Amino acid sequence: MLRIGYVRLRDADTAAESAALKSAGCQVIRAEEPAAPGADEAATLGSIIEFIGEGDQLVVARLDHLGSSGRGILSVLERLEARGASLHVLEPQLTSLGGDGRALRAALEAVATIEPAQAHRRRPAATQEIRDLQQAGVGPVEIARRLGVSRMTVWRKLKAVEANAAH
Repeated sequence: MLRIGYVRLRDADTAAESAALKSAGCQVIRAEEPAAPGADEAATLGSIIEFIGEGDQLVVARLDHLGSSGRGILSVLERLEARGASLHVLEPQLTSLGGDGRALRAALEAVATIEPAQAHRRRPAATQEIRDLQQAGVGPVEIARRLGVSRMTVWRKLKAVEANAAH
């Protein structure tokens, strides 16, 4: 069984966590900066999951190193399990094996169900798109629907176009 340690640099006293992972029997330790907000996961963590084999174990100092949300952590756990690997957390002592694993999964699923869904980010509407649709005879409400923006955004952009035209 290969034990792979994973450390997120910004969150930790890296030297202390690396030493803890080494004393926990990790043959390989990988560290990286956490993923940017909104990113699915950090690149090194993704490559560890793609590499890890059946019977191997991913070891982290803290559970939150695997993701910023319950859904994200649950996703990592599911991907590890799909590869036949397990998870071991040093602080607090948690494992994805046996009864502890079922309890960990149940807790993560419960957290994931009460977390707010990730906000749908609207793309910024280009003023020219709005203006072109208006000139084609499309009303502001329909423009907003077509472009996936609020009606207020359409009104503001049209008002700005009119103000610029008056100067």
